[in-house]
Amino acid sequence: MRTNTMLSAFGSAAACLLLSAPVSADNCNGRFSNVTISAEVLEVGKGHTVTYFVARGSATSDNSPHNGVGECGGYALATPDGKVRMAGVCARKDKDGNSWSDEWGLDAGAEKGWWRMSGGTGTFAGKKNSGWWQPVAEDGKTTMGHWGGNCQ
Repeated sequence: MRTNTMLSAFGSAAACLLLSAPVSADNCNGRFSNVTISAEVLEVGKGHTVTYFVARGSATSDNSPHNGVGECGGYALATPDGKVRMAGVCARKDKDGNSWSDEWGLDAGAEKGWWRMSGGTGTFAGKKNSGWWQPVAEDGKTTMGHWGGNCQ
């Protein structure tokens, strides 16, 4: 059960990454969906577990070029106080073969995570896009959600 909760919080990537009502500073937003491919839970010590995972998914947007598929990987750290924090990376490509990568995280107790681009080719080259993501539905294996942010 704890593993499902941690993987659900991942938002399947985060994605993988990427809310219906954008925040005033947002100029881009969309949806994401991720399916967990693998996960390994390690009991580190009393009350400490680390779950490493890989997910495959998509990001879509009507107002930015962030429309692509790819993979995300990361970890979820559960501490003895019951809190979970997460971090990871994603890499996706669009229909034309342009690719982008991002780093993402979710602080313990937070409802929304953060993301920022770490690299890109073609359409995404030199961009410094960043923002938030929030899962809206999950079943322990698949997660879908909304994302928004500031896109160049």
